[in-house]
Amino acid sequence: MNILCGDIGGTHTRLAVFRSTGHGFEVVEENVYKSSASPTLESVVKQFLDGKRHACGHACFGIAGPVKNGRCEATNLPWIVDASSVAAQTQIEHIHLLNDLEANAYGISALKEDDFVVLNEGAPEAYGNKAIISAGTGLGEAALYWDGQRHHPFASEGGHCDFAPGNALQTRLLDHLNQHYEHVSWERVLSGPGLVNIHAFLCKYRAASPSADMKRQMTDGDPAAVISRAGMSRDSAIANEALNVFALLYGAEAGNLALKVMATGGVYIGGGIAPKIIDKIKEPHFMAGFLNKGRMRKLMTSMPVKVILNNKTALLGTAEYVNRRVSAPSQAEH
Repeated sequence: MNILCGDIGGTHTRLAVFRSTGHGFEVVEENVYKSSASPTLESVVKQFLDGKRHACGHACFGIAGPVKNGRCEATNLPWIVDASSVAAQTQIEHIHLLNDLEANAYGISALKEDDFVVLNEGAPEAYGNKAIISAGTGLGEAALYWDGQRHHPFASEGGHCDFAPGNALQTRLLDHLNQHYEHVSWERVLSGPGLVNIHAFLCKYRAASPSADMKRQMTDGDPAAVISRAGMSRDSAIANEALNVFALLYGAEAGNLALKVMATGGVYIGGGIAPKIIDKIKEPHFMAGFLNKGRMRKLMTSMPVKVILNNKTALLGTAEYVNRRVSAPSQAEH
């Protein structure tokens, strides 16, 4: 069985055809497109499938945004994705839409040991619900309910909950952001644009300024990537502090999510940012934020925490979703 799979983000759209092998999935063909270069998902899919002979009875797309009744208005991309429209324009009979973090959650079971960096071992033989949080172009959150035999992923839009400061500096950060946004969510600090927000605040708060070369790079390229490189290399003290604040907040919100879903089975850090700054994530800041839950600290210590390195997790997850639905067709589809 061939499955057309897609991971639709604000920056990139990854498409692949997977073939089910009975022991997992193998890639038949894949490609990555810049999301902003196309007006619709349908146009990207048609470009990908043009001239190919991969017959796919099912397609599944993980999209960064809330999915309801087979329709999604992408959060950080001007696309409206409707399953019936995609089916009509691609001639693929069964179209499934998932929130992108739900797709990532399904993909966790397909990963291997070397696809992770372990930040916290947690309790031996930890089991129970799991959580996944991913900072990239935006901030996604999802969870996996444990029924005693298997995990059942479900989506959330927790990244858009109110940002809550945990110390005096973060309170000043919130004050700063309130001057620029009607609503300050966690995504405003935990994302690529969020890192830029933190850096801008610290420049103002510390009465500091980036070097002329750094300003030029931020103007000409991706400012979040420039800040990350300058911080990781210690070329900029403010950029390094911005990464420290980012990591602390990332750990804090990962811990908030873990408490809300009682993620005793593990907490997974996905998205494109964490692997790029993995040395910073492995420093004490992230886990300090994660563990700083007062009377719940002991519980937090028992939860395994792992960073996902495999950037195809969502693609694998969409394939796993279809595989489950085909093998159990009586279950409701999205």
